[in-house]
Amino acid sequence: MSPNSPIVVLDSGLGGLTVVRALQATLPNEQIVYFGDTARLPYGSKTAGTVATFVKQIISHLSSLNPKHVLIACNTATALALPAARAAFPDLSISGVIEPGAKAAVIAAGAKHVPVIGVIATEATVKSRAYEKAIHRRRSHARMLLRPAPLLVPIIEEGRSREDPLVRLALRQYLKPLMDRGLDVLVLGCTHYPILKDEIARIVGDTVRVIDSAEQCADDVARRLGACGMLRAGGNGVGEALRCFVTDDPERFARLGSRFLGVEMATPTLVSPDELYAAPLPPVRAIAS
Repeated sequence: MSPNSPIVVLDSGLGGLTVVRALQATLPNEQIVYFGDTARLPYGSKTAGTVATFVKQIISHLSSLNPKHVLIACNTATALALPAARAAFPDLSISGVIEPGAKAAVIAAGAKHVPVIGVIATEATVKSRAYEKAIHRRRSHARMLLRPAPLLVPIIEEGRSREDPLVRLALRQYLKPLMDRGLDVLVLGCTHYPILKDEIARIVGDTVRVIDSAEQCADDVARRLGACGMLRAGGNGVGEALRCFVTDDPERFARLGSRFLGVEMATPTLVSPDELYAAPLPPVRAIAS
């Protein structure tokens, strides 16, 4: 690999495009390859073993591109598959979205002695307790409120907007129990949720800090690449080289993906799940405790 090698960003569907948008703003010279596993979403209702297999299949499929970094832009996949992916590809730089989001939440909590930090996420992310552990490593006295919001990803993937009555009803149902318990900070624990950030912020009110980890993830990747001298020096500016792959319905992905990127996007390349299952995976390695 070299500084001119691409950054790979992977997600179960559209949500990781919010991270791509932040990466393009922070690292405008970089080439980005995005993979949305649209045929097998949502990841949030699947087991850790299944999600880890999916993630390793995707990384293996894209390994021929010689990426200099892989960002798992999915909270569920980060929580359930990041250690397995690092063990399977030990020579590859791989990061996730939970640690940057947890760091931002702790900073947003300020000097309050026992801040109340809420997380809305998929069921799998909540059950993993990954956010709880990451935040308590930095702020042991924080009071954590974790709530699964399983309807939000399919609602967003359907292309529903924040003005949709169903969206507002679902958000109020998920957020009110957290607000009733004195919420100080709310982490959007899924990269799909920032598409509804304005409506979420309106519901929780001005006293609650809403954390979207996309910008923190972009800063984290920039720091990692800068530290090892792998930042790309040249380029034509933001969005000059985004390539997308999906496992189902590329036309629909391009249509809805434009909402996440804020610009029109080209139709992605289709990769069938059968191709992913057929690709050989690296041998299983022990995961350090």
